[in-house]
Amino acid sequence: MINFDLTARVAVVTGGNGGIGLAIAEALMESGAQVLIVGRDKKKNTAAAKKTGASAVSADVTDAGQCADVIAEAEDQFGRLDILVNNAGTNVRRRPDELSAQDWHKVIDTNLTSTHLMCHAAYPMLKRQGGKVINIGSMLSIFGVPYSPAYAASKGGVVQYTKVLATAWAPDNIQANAILPGWIDTDLTRRARQEVDGLHDRVLARTPAGRWGEPKDLGGIAVFLASAASDFITGTAIPVDGGYSTLG
Repeated sequence: MINFDLTARVAVVTGGNGGIGLAIAEALMESGAQVLIVGRDKKKNTAAAKKTGASAVSADVTDAGQCADVIAEAEDQFGRLDILVNNAGTNVRRRPDELSAQDWHKVIDTNLTSTHLMCHAAYPMLKRQGGKVINIGSMLSIFGVPYSPAYAASKGGVVQYTKVLATAWAPDNIQANAILPGWIDTDLTRRARQEVDGLHDRVLARTPAGRWGEPKDLGGIAVFLASAASDFITGTAIPVDGGYSTLG
């Protein structure tokens, strides 16, 4: 199992104070990594740090200066950076004809622009010894629904951006991959079930595994993509969805 050992590795996880991000942070730590959790909510950061033993920093990752500050904090605390997980995300559920420009920019900036800003800030440290970038996409990276235009556009962009990173940074021994979570039971999807009639039953009917996913279901793939076991894997987008995307 030495290929999956993350001892002495350092990871930054955006949106790491809850849901999928927190589960990934926990999995990385269980495999030996030191983790810096990033989130805007100081109270949630404190609770996540207390639960996991990780470090935490408050930042708005839609701001380039604050992204640079996050990376500087990782260097100050740990002296290196090996793994960047871009998980920060949000959604505004409106039809395209109902979505305001303000809400469009809010979602695009949180989900997609932040991914670029964090990667841009992290690159000088990652290239020192090589590293891993793990971007969190979605089923809506590959599917369309009528009520999430900005979210789908942003998550589709995350996959394409991941491919660009993979090709641009391969000479620096940096691998970049995306994880596409299916319908995972989080605060975000609980709100979706309240806002979208019949969503819960439709998801269960389409998912061969017969259940909603749990945040911990993302831990294993994150450890794999963060570890030496995936050193020859880059530019991929891997669904973790209980088979949801296998059905036509």
